[in-house]
Amino acid sequence: MSRLVVLGGAESGVGAAVLAKVKGFDVFLSDNGKIKEEYADMLRKWDVPFEEGGHSESRVLSADEVVKSPGIPDSAPLVRKLTAAGTPVVSEIEFASRYDNAKKICITGSNGKTTTTSLIYYLLQNAGLNVGLGGNIGKSYALQVATEKHDYYVLEISSFQLDGCYSFRPDIAIITNITPDHLDRYDYKLENYVRSKFRITQNLRPEDCFIFDSDDAITISHLDKIVLKAKSLPFSQKQELSQGAFLRDEQIVVRYEDDESSIYLKELALGGRHNVYNSMAAALAAKAAGIDNSVIRESLRSFKAIEHRLEPVLSVGGVLYINDSKATNVDSAWYALDAQTRPVVWIVGGTDKGNDYSQLSELVREKVKAIICLGVDNSKIHKAFEPIVGAERMVDALSAEQAVKESARLAEDGDVVLLSPCCASFDLFKNYEDRGEQFKEAVRRL
Repeated sequence: MSRLVVLGGAESGVGAAVLAKVKGFDVFLSDNGKIKEEYADMLRKWDVPFEEGGHSESRVLSADEVVKSPGIPDSAPLVRKLTAAGTPVVSEIEFASRYDNAKKICITGSNGKTTTTSLIYYLLQNAGLNVGLGGNIGKSYALQVATEKHDYYVLEISSFQLDGCYSFRPDIAIITNITPDHLDRYDYKLENYVRSKFRITQNLRPEDCFIFDSDDAITISHLDKIVLKAKSLPFSQKQELSQGAFLRDEQIVVRYEDDESSIYLKELALGGRHNVYNSMAAALAAKAAGIDNSVIRESLRSFKAIEHRLEPVLSVGGVLYINDSKATNVDSAWYALDAQTRPVVWIVGGTDKGNDYSQLSELVREKVKAIICLGVDNSKIHKAFEPIVGAERMVDALSAEQAVKESARLAEDGDVVLLSPCCASFDLFKNYEDRGEQFKEAVRRL
């Protein structure tokens, strides 16, 4: 019996452990921290032995193969020992795909991937397909492979998950865009991060599709470095394309094989330039999956925005509060600021991931009247934006409640208070969802 060890006892790890159990592995799960009660209960239910609060090194190193949580870096000492011993270390996505014959639409990218993934899932559901949602969103993909039966999966896949993928192959692969992010995990080298994203294309066949943003300079500059057998379907807001999606006369036009269809921008449920790209990618994926034009058009009209992604919370005293907690990098915050038409009180800050804030200077000058720094160390943000908004219009806060109160004090009728943090959340919050929830609760209490 093959011995499988799972490192990490959260959503993906527990899902992988259950699948391993179902497939007859001798499985053991190990977590360096505390395992949430709901996950511990599931491991007990499936009779999976586990440990928490530290790794028993000898048990981990005795594995024939290890499934590693995406949150554990390759540089972790135990992972290095496994690699040195020649033990295969893979991601949940790689492991689960071995037992899954469903069609897979897989989305990666620095920004827009959650919206695009959710939109494609919604499109496929509306077309009446039996579809699962997983990866970096929703339920563990491995758990669904173990306990459910789907004909399609729509998977949001992070670069960390792709790093542990080798034979995994999507039927439709999408890169929404690539901007510098998570560089702390990639030796501060953009090239390493880009290569990780492009791993989504590494096993594509001629009958598969690759959907990408042809306006994105980093994506385009990398295309000639890969061997791509799949059908290319670019999308663009700048040029007309013979195959793919583009803008014409205030409409998105989708050309796929011999078919052409269109939808007016004003009909789209999601506003903002970045969501035009997300809608184009989703429409192309749906076309490639054989979905009817009328279903695509209706779905793009009726889709509801995602929680924590430019999510309007409430208007209080003529001030609109927007929760964009999912904006954990500079590019996401750029899109959020760019989408605003009213003066902005901007809540920004958290765990810096090697951010270059200079890209935001012009937008801050044009749109932002005051800044609330929501983080433990805000020195880099002060340095970047004090010369633009002035020291007296920059305030530090150590809780969502304090940030909301300060923003309410600085905002006037007709303004927007925008939580678009540009940073990870782990200095003050459990995760970006926790940050967004606390922000919304504080707004409701105003």
